[in-house]
Amino acid sequence: MTCRIPAHVVLQSLAACHSRPALYLHSMKSTFTAVIKENSGWWLGWIEEVPGVNAQERTKDALLSSLREILGEALEFNRAEARQAAEDDYTEELVTV
Repeated sequence: MTCRIPAHVVLQSLAACHSRPALYLHSMKSTFTAVIKENSGWWLGWIEEVPGVNAQERTKDALLSSLREILGEALEFNRAEARQAAEDDYTEELVTV
């Protein structure tokens, strides 16, 4: 029987307003859901909310660590790409779902 074990990955991230970053620098924690499972001696995991963030490790702890690292890199890449696409004279707004 295969079961899905939910886990939460907490990531520290920063959001800043481009036009006045010193005033709007805000530290926030984002919580994501890791879907993980053990299969033939390997731990496999995916972040539900972010396509392409997945990992495979020998231990559960190593898997969660890898997912945190990969998720952080993916979010930073997406931030940089969005800012580059906006070019200049933009603002950033926090959006809560």
